[in-house]
Amino acid sequence: MDTSTPPSATSGSGTDGGPRRGSASADDASRAASPDPAPADGTSLVVSSEPVAPDGGAAAAPTPRHLTRRVLLGSGAGALALVGGTGVWAYDRYVRDKVEVSDVAAAEDSAGVTAVESTGGAYTGTGYSSSTTTLTLTSTATGSGSEALAWYAADVQVTDATVIRSAFAQDEFGQSITENPSEIAAAHGAVLAINGDYYGFRDTGIEIRNGVAYRDAPTRTGLAMYRDGCVELYDETATDAATLVDQGVWTTLSFGPAVLVDGAVPDGIEDVEVDTNVGNHSIQGEQPRTAIGVRGDNHVVLLVVDGRSEGYSRGATLPELGQILADLGCTIGYNLDGGGSSVMIFDGELFSNPLGAGRERATSDILYVAG
Repeated sequence: MDTSTPPSATSGSGTDGGPRRGSASADDASRAASPDPAPADGTSLVVSSEPVAPDGGAAAAPTPRHLTRRVLLGSGAGALALVGGTGVWAYDRYVRDKVEVSDVAAAEDSAGVTAVESTGGAYTGTGYSSSTTTLTLTSTATGSGSEALAWYAADVQVTDATVIRSAFAQDEFGQSITENPSEIAAAHGAVLAINGDYYGFRDTGIEIRNGVAYRDAPTRTGLAMYRDGCVELYDETATDAATLVDQGVWTTLSFGPAVLVDGAVPDGIEDVEVDTNVGNHSIQGEQPRTAIGVRGDNHVVLLVVDGRSEGYSRGATLPELGQILADLGCTIGYNLDGGGSSVMIFDGELFSNPLGAGRERATSDILYVAG
């Protein structure tokens, strides 16, 4: 095993808080979004599913920006025959932007969201440090040929959990809205960023970001990051977004499965399905991976495993992903969106090597260390 410490890093917040429940499968198409709960007070807001403009009025009709990565529109007869009913449905479901919140920054301001500000930030030979953050980067390569495997880890310790934040593509919330992760990171001055749960590909799950609830459609095992630094697994179907915000949840992620529970890799995780949408890639087998691991309160590991590049990195199975996180000192591990989306960005540059080609792919959201 060849392990090295790359030239820079940044920090985040994680926590101990043992998992409430184990991993669970998620049938993406099986559950419709539930009604939004009433707005919570203080630093929380439950956002309506209707498009919202910054002034609270109706948002302008969205204009398509990108083809979602999940759907390939070919040429000729393979172009989904957009004049037919099936093609129209597919375009509407997977390609057309569906903006529900047109100004996320305004939504956070309206909710009275507050987050700590860091000072004295400096990049070091192995990462980043500031008044709130200590971040250490490592890169690891094992094997050779068809067994080669490479991964990148950011060990992040923070003094305040709000240093670790989320951001959406185009500063909008909705389906099929995408942007390159490096562009999202740059827009928010991120020290380090990884791709998130690609919430925009589905309409299920509980999505709370930076203290604001954007979606309340409980479906699967999620990950909750609290303002007090605790991070834990939870059953979305046993609660709702407003309750979680009231309990101090800062951010939730809705993908999975959990790949590490109480320090052990759960049985059966190779059989879990997160999505059954048309065009979705399997999460089983050797794949590029993105994950978050928990070492303790305000202490997390952000991990990216490259893959689909023989001779450089084959990708990891879900059990392998859990074991890597365990070897990095984590007791909880949670799988995020992977495949061509998997990427780590540090100091404005690609730190990982997506698909061995150094090219990132547009996605709907990132998780990042603010400073």
